[in-house]
Amino acid sequence: MIHRQILACLSLLILIPLSAKAFPPASPGGGNYLVLDGVDDYVVLDFKTFGALLPKDTDEFTVEAWVYPTTSPAENIYAMILSQQVEMRAVSDNEGWQEIKKNIDWRKGDLFLIIQGHITVGGRPGGTGFRPIALSPNQWNHIAYQAKGKQRATIVNDIVKTGPRVGTLAHDLSHFKHPKDFTLGGFGKKIKRPHGDYFFGSFAGYIDAVRISTVARYDTEKQGFTPRNKFKTDRKTIALWHFDELSGNRKFSDASGNAYHLEGKNGAKTSIPLAVEAAGKLTTTWGRLKQ
Repeated sequence: MIHRQILACLSLLILIPLSAKAFPPASPGGGNYLVLDGVDDYVVLDFKTFGALLPKDTDEFTVEAWVYPTTSPAENIYAMILSQQVEMRAVSDNEGWQEIKKNIDWRKGDLFLIIQGHITVGGRPGGTGFRPIALSPNQWNHIAYQAKGKQRATIVNDIVKTGPRVGTLAHDLSHFKHPKDFTLGGFGKKIKRPHGDYFFGSFAGYIDAVRISTVARYDTEKQGFTPRNKFKTDRKTIALWHFDELSGNRKFSDASGNAYHLEGKNGAKTSIPLAVEAAGKLTTTWGRLKQ
């Protein structure tokens, strides 16, 4: 019987198109990870139930994750990695980025990572400025955004871009024109941005080890920001999702003990997949072979 199962699995592997992507390397976050197809799946924490994750008047914080982009978004799409009080999004190269590319370590094929915080200045909502950083596809990248005192910092692996901090992190999100929920991977549909012919869209790839903290975890005066160990929870941890649930799971536990458990929508799930592009939709084959 076991021999038949092995032969069946081998037969299915032979049928996979030659264009299939190879296994991604193991996540630096450890264990399984979140798989997103870039079409319509995403993960959500309901705003009506949980509100904004970082407390009102938060002065110091870090929002971070491990991400592995697999597909570049269309030129007019902001591929949403993470959204709520802090927004992390990836965009593709186009003519508008020519000057920025001269000032960053950008290589052909790279994406641009944009991270902004929603802030309140003088009682009015606004957004922080941003300094794009190159984000390499088809590899794991540690990304982080933190604020402390008068400084904010955007980090990708061992590269950091700092800037002056203005205002406090917004807790009242009533001005949002897009969903107020905490989400990973987008909103399940394209949403037009307020200005120009641009849209919030979905992120294609893998996400792991998302941690939100009320402390600036990285010393920007030193070098070597890339975490070497699996994230642990401590008293400064607001939420931590490892996505180590069994393959195919669509509910994701918060390891912080604060019960911010996430829910996958439209097929978002944990896996260690062999990804195959089919009919414009990313499907996972490896998970099926294991069943």
